[in-house]
Amino acid sequence: MSISSRNKASNSTNSADSLVKVAGIQMASSPQVASNLTEAERLIAIAVEQGAKIVVLPEYFCMIGVKDIDKVAVREKAGDGPIQRFLSKMAKEHKIWLIGGTVPLVSNYPNKVRNSCLVYNDKGEQVARYDKIHLFGLDLGTEHYHEENTIESGDQVVVVETPYGKIGISVCYDLRFPELYRAMGEVDIIVVPSAFTETTGKAHWESLIRARAIENLCYVIAPAQGGYHLSGRETHGNSMIVDPWGVVLDRLPRGSGVVIANVNRAYQTSLRNSLPALKHRTIKAI
Repeated sequence: MSISSRNKASNSTNSADSLVKVAGIQMASSPQVASNLTEAERLIAIAVEQGAKIVVLPEYFCMIGVKDIDKVAVREKAGDGPIQRFLSKMAKEHKIWLIGGTVPLVSNYPNKVRNSCLVYNDKGEQVARYDKIHLFGLDLGTEHYHEENTIESGDQVVVVETPYGKIGISVCYDLRFPELYRAMGEVDIIVVPSAFTETTGKAHWESLIRARAIENLCYVIAPAQGGYHLSGRETHGNSMIVDPWGVVLDRLPRGSGVVIANVNRAYQTSLRNSLPALKHRTIKAI
């Protein structure tokens, strides 16, 4: 893991007040919640040791089951359960803003979950919840995914006010729907905790991440699952942090680990002033 020289260059317009270090966690989660939480704790500590104030976990960080239905057995009621207590504890102990990838929460259906991204402040308080809106479906060769069979979709766009700017929350397949990000308004950071398949990831992941950063002139933190899982699924990895100019500041191709970079608000403001594309929009809604 290393922060590229381009990251250092992008921070050339800076002041101490405009910089904050952020991190994304990459995992290859198993069906065992307890072991996944142990691994997440280890990786969060690494990010904190390197100065991260915002840490984002990947989608399904707490479990990727052998079967899709397995996550229903570990779903939690909102505000209660070992996964949520873990996230609160980590945020409070490390005094960080922690974005908890996704957690399976109770839905309106006994055989489904809400795939929920939970945000905790540095006091360990949950301050936001985003339920994944767009549910992945793929029938390509031998690969078949139908998230609607086990997930109830959300319908609310979520933006979180933090001491480090406005953060727009999205999850994985949401990445293919740019209208979601336009609906967020002008945000400073977008997070995209993900579990992209290797097939779709190698074709589109980086292009989509960089496009969302460029068109919104914002930073994108994209932590992912990266490796082989007991279900037989292979996830693409390539967790990355991208700046508002579309430059990849840090990347982890495979396996467990951390990507880390500076978010430079002064640099972002300079870009938005130089290229005020967000103010040039003429089509607001259709």
